[in-house]
Formats: sequence, structure tokens, C-alpha cells
Amino acid sequence: MAFFTRGNARIYFEEQGRGEPVIAVHGLIENTRYWKPVTDIISGRCRFIAMDMRGHGNTSVEGEPQGFDVQTVGEDIIALADNLGLERFHLLAHSTGGFAAVRYAMKDCSRFKSLILTNTGSATSPVPGDPETVRKFHHRLASTFEKYDWKRIIAGLKVNPGPFFRGIMESDASEELMARSLEMVRIGDRNVIASFVRSFYTDPDPCVEGLRKIACPVLVIYGEKDDLFIESSRLMAREIPGARIIEYTGVGHMSALEAPGLLAGDLMAFVAAHAA
Repeated sequence: MAFFTRGNARIYFEEQGRGEPVIAVHGLIENTRYWKPVTDIISGRCRFIAMDMRGHGNTSVEGEPQGFDVQTVGEDIIALADNLGLERFHLLAHSTGGFAAVRYAMKDCSRFKSLILTNTGSATSPVPGDPETVRKFHHRLASTFEKYDWKRIIAGLKVNPGPFFRGIMESDASEELMARSLEMVRIGDRNVIASFVRSFYTDPDPCVEGLRKIACPVLVIYGEKDDLFIESSRLMAREIPGARIIEYTGVGHMSALEAPGLLAGDLMAFVAAHAA
């Protein structure tokens, strides 16, 4: 198990393979295990480095400030690259990890050889509305994590998958994928994730002017069944200069679990095209 320290955070990461460096950042309630189906395919073709965000997986934060905000998570990604001696790298980011990646790229994308954004957006709250509406929604979401254990949460998603698990539940491999999801999420501390939810998701503004300032090569990928992030993905592709966009037919939000072969192929092709 590999860790590096940044302030009061002990950040966990896993590294596999050689070649072009790719740092990967997951979404809410996920961790490095989210990427395993992809790394199993691309093993040996790149240097794949997956990290656990603050509040997730094996990463821990002692005391205040917890840093459960988009700016700090973005800075953690750069700190990991610094720790590994990577001057430039490809950044693969999913969902909440993508919020941090896009917002950081708006300020400075000079470290990114390329940016691959899966099932994500440029707002830090996927729920629109005034600050109080946004706060109340995420407070209710956080309370769910505090109230129910992971087994019951996954059982509930089988009945009401919502936008995040719709693709999985409509898949022929739904039982296997939900079992994998349970094994992945149960690593996380539900109470810490609840704190993350209340702190992180605050800004529904997609920051269009910021998107127009992103100057690195960008690939946007979204699933046809990812109801929450279809429009945000298309917005990013329209506004980021030169961005490419790919829609995965029959796939939902969890592209690395639902379509690892597709994602691995598109990832490696984009990385190879922008390796120089």
C-alpha cells in the first residue's frame, strides 16, 4: 500500500505498469477499485496511477481543515504528480473527480498532457438551484450515508437505481456489477463520506468562461443512460476548445465498470495521440 502526505492528509494511491503516466481519480463513494476492470485491460501499456480522494477509500485526514472542496482535491492531484516526480501526465477523472480536474484545468492545465473526463461536469453541484436548495439536497443525501450501512444502500439501489446505477441495473451483468460495487464502496467510511458530501457539492455554476480557457487536449466520454451528466458532458465538449466527445450506447454512469473494454481502448488511443 502506497501513501504520501500532504499537510494533514495521508493520501493513498496505487501504481501499475510502465509507459505514459496516467493519474486516475474516481467519483463519490468510489476508490481505486473503481478502475480495476480498466487496469486489467491496459496493464503494461501505460503507467497507471489511481488515487483515493480525500474522504474516500484508504485516504485519511486528521483534524481540520478536512479539505473536502474542489480546490483542495485538485491540488492533491498535482501533489501526487509532484511526489512521483511527474512533470507532465495524462489525467483521467470520473464524476466528482472530474469536477476537481476540470476546475483545476480552468486555472492551469500546463501539467496535463491530456485530460480525459468520464461521466462528469464542470459544476461542483449536479443539482441546480440557489445555495439553500443545493445545501438541503446534499444534506439529505449525506444523511442517507449516515443512516444506512453499505449493504442496505446497495440493496436500495437495486430497487431504485437513480441516475448513478441505472446503467448497471439495466445491464445483463447487473448482479455481478452490484456485487463488485458493494465490495468497492464498503472500504469507505460512511460518516466521512457524509461530511464530504455536505462540504464539496456547493456550486451549480458550470463556469463556461473557465471552460473556454482550457488549452490541453480534452476527451469527454459519457454514457447514453447517464441521465445526470449528458448535458454537462455536451456543454464541456462545446465550450472547451478542440475537445472531442464520445457517447457510449447502452452505458450509464459507471463506465469503468459497465464498459471497461470501450473505456480502455479510447483511453489508450487518446493517450497515444497526445504522448509527445
